[in-house]
Amino acid sequence: MILTIHPQNPDQRKIAQVAEMLRKHGVVIYPTDTVYAIGCDMMSKEAVERLCRIRHLDPQKAMLTLICKDLSQVAEYAAQIDTPVFKLMRRNLPGPFTFILPAGSKTPKLFINRKKTIGVRIPDNAILMALVEELGHPILTASLKTNDDVVEYFTDPEDLHDQYENLVDAVIDGGPGGIVPSGLIDCTGQEPELIREGAGELKW
Repeated sequence: MILTIHPQNPDQRKIAQVAEMLRKHGVVIYPTDTVYAIGCDMMSKEAVERLCRIRHLDPQKAMLTLICKDLSQVAEYAAQIDTPVFKLMRRNLPGPFTFILPAGSKTPKLFINRKKTIGVRIPDNAILMALVEELGHPILTASLKTNDDVVEYFTDPEDLHDQYENLVDAVIDGGPGGIVPSGLIDCTGQEPELIREGAGELKW
């Protein structure tokens, strides 16, 4: 199914409907502040395995990302965030950035990779923030790429629905998607390092 939700003023009934899908081990496609992505309830082993099958990902090798509602929630699932990293995140979030952090003990072991790292995002997207708030904990997420050599990411939710309607529970139409992914900052070393340029300009 395709579900249209206003990008600035999300309908709470529709948000609750999608959150209930996630609680029942569903997998959903949604807009972010960069590209469209696919996600599920981080607590559902069944849904995480399903998402990884759809995206052809090995959770032991891939770095999967959590969509969090705020920095307090990020701190619940990261092993440690030192002061410089916390300040860097506070300057840039919500925004189009993914921060790689050491995974904490509350992070389900199913999707902790061999490096024991996780990605965390707080997107500047009202639909996604409302969904995380309604669910009550982070959403596990991965971006969706096309097989097109010219356009790397899907921008039209109708195209996503055509491609994935038999694999996911819902596609949220929140308007056109972007074509540039989030910037990727590795915070597991001695100094944070920008390892992928993305949609935003990082404020150091």
